[in-house]
Amino acid sequence: MAEAFKRRRKRNPSVMTLEAYVPILIFMIVALAFGGVLMGVGWLVAPAKPDDKKLAPYECGFEAFEDARMRFDVRYYLVAILFILFDLEIAFLFPWAVALVDLGAWSAGFWAMMVFLGILTVGFIYEWKRGALDWE
Repeated sequence: MAEAFKRRRKRNPSVMTLEAYVPILIFMIVALAFGGVLMGVGWLVAPAKPDDKKLAPYECGFEAFEDARMRFDVRYYLVAILFILFDLEIAFLFPWAVALVDLGAWSAGFWAMMVFLGILTVGFIYEWKRGALDWE
């Protein structure tokens, strides 16, 4: 079988690249089918009893009581931005932690991440002292 693959590859080099994507295509088909089946089962099994509370508008952690164009408290946006900031920090931290074994404990990659974490820590302390994390 390996010989037949090598002969086909010599005749048409694009065959190898197309055959490499077949497992990905199969995975995508299985994932879409599995997701569709789960959504269908949820739609069939879930109770459909809407009441006033379920149909009421709900936005940003509090009930809507004024015009939709009212001003929001700036603390809401500040907390959202801080969440995104620390979420991105974790997104950078996981790959670095996995690659730390290859980088070495005292390499430039280690110290670059320590500088990054230090800057984020200073920013966190600044926001804490300014009261951005206090919700009153």
